[in-house]
Amino acid sequence: MSSAYPRIRHHEQGPDGDVLVRREVIRLVLHLPFNHDALALPIQRALDMYLDAVGTGPESFSEYSLGYEPAALHEDSWSNIRQMLSTSDEEYFLDDEADEQLRLMQMKNQFDRMVELSSEERGVTGYGFFYWARLPWRVPPKNQVSLVSFSWPTEDLEECGPGRMREEMMALAALLPYSSGHAGLAFSSPNLWGPSMKDIHEEALLYPGLDVTHGQRELGTRVDGVHWLNFLGPEVLSQVGGAEALRSRLHSPSTTVHSLEGGRVLVSLGPGPEAGDLHRGDTLPAYRELARVLEPWLYPFPEKSWRDCLPDTARRWWRRFLDE
Repeated sequence: MSSAYPRIRHHEQGPDGDVLVRREVIRLVLHLPFNHDALALPIQRALDMYLDAVGTGPESFSEYSLGYEPAALHEDSWSNIRQMLSTSDEEYFLDDEADEQLRLMQMKNQFDRMVELSSEERGVTGYGFFYWARLPWRVPPKNQVSLVSFSWPTEDLEECGPGRMREEMMALAALLPYSSGHAGLAFSSPNLWGPSMKDIHEEALLYPGLDVTHGQRELGTRVDGVHWLNFLGPEVLSQVGGAEALRSRLHSPSTTVHSLEGGRVLVSLGPGPEAGDLHRGDTLPAYRELARVLEPWLYPFPEKSWRDCLPDTARRWWRRFLDE
């Protein structure tokens, strides 16, 4: 079966030969405006749902990180992961932490809880889970959010079809109190630092439908770009005038606006994700239309978050759906 999506395959030399270090995936990212205490149970439920579908063996994941150096993933590692995702009976605030060293360490790390499941060392499989819980201040910094992401290889998408993949992502999103989120094709990366742009910027500019970033910690009620599936929470939706106002401004025949529980909507740009291809003149017009509608609320270009990339190149990619 031929692939409907561009195959991104970057290898590096490892101790035992070539290792796959970068590939295309399909990724769901959800931004969560809550501390870990409020997220512990829904995150655990979502992770269980994801793992039930993709498995826990080495064909999916070979390592994990709880905010420090990655370690090999074994059967007994799961108790450490579950412990990191658990919470106490009483709500915890960093303001009340009596251990000054612990408080300073958390402030330096900039997170309360972190869990990453990946397969970087043995070769990227395409599966991945990443959870980042913001620091639990009584009054959180303005715009700071927690986030979670789930990744699959595009082979899964091709095998089950975009309709089934969309259902799985909607089921995961329904478990979580997101302010906004998105899903679509992306360059693989295990966490929110994203991939280095050094070796992918040409492909990133060629295929506008492949996301480079991995969510935003300071997103607030803005929108993190335009993707195949665009989840908008109540606050974000109210800014654009509600579901009906959004529908009235979107005219692409492939675009649908689906109302969800809790005053949320899902804007789908076509029945399946698209990469686009500028060499063939495929600029993804439905994506460009939504970008123009949402432009006042899109997250601004983050000047300091690009690794190994000239600012002009990064800006071109960031505005790929807005500039002619």
